[in-house]
Amino acid sequence: MATYRGPVCRYCRRERMKLFLKGDRCNSDKCSLDRRRYPPGMHGDRRSKFSPYGMQLREKQKVKRMFGFFERQFRHFFHKAVRMKGVTGENLLLLLERRLDNMVFRMGFARTRREARQLVRHGHFTVNGKRIDVPSYLLKVGDVVQVKEKSRESPVFKAAIAAAEGRVVPSWLEVQPKEFKAVVNNLPHREDIDLPVQEHLIVELYSK
Repeated sequence: MATYRGPVCRYCRRERMKLFLKGDRCNSDKCSLDRRRYPPGMHGDRRSKFSPYGMQLREKQKVKRMFGFFERQFRHFFHKAVRMKGVTGENLLLLLERRLDNMVFRMGFARTRREARQLVRHGHFTVNGKRIDVPSYLLKVGDVVQVKEKSRESPVFKAAIAAAEGRVVPSWLEVQPKEFKAVVNNLPHREDIDLPVQEHLIVELYSK
């Protein structure tokens, strides 16, 4: 699978909003967006006006970059959302929220979603006592996510939990940081998901 290894701060500048791809750095004075509030590139400081298609495209790119997807993987989730009952855009966000790597980030066991994906791939987590190393694994109500006992002394987890002390834990999760454990009490609804996303624009883009 392809992996983007370039600078991620340019993503925030391109979307003109903080995507929090670098954890605590995004809230510090080193944040690239705070220092240069214009898109990257030689013509980035020029004003640009988006067409309806441009607005739809930017919304899709924003969500892809938040969760670290490439087009093929993101389109797969969209088609899965189309087949579900309910509103397609809300189904899409719910599927993205239910991913194991995203839940690990939400629980405070990783500082960024990118870091969470790497930790999951390296097999540091169990779900209901079973080792899961698939970042796209979809969690269900009642699932218990826990850091493996051998991994708990890692400075990565200690730093992540310390950094998450001031972070608000979503209401649908019950986190027990001392036990390196979290439980999915229920699945979120659209009003519970705090992402600044206009998902209907993504649906309009793929519906053309």
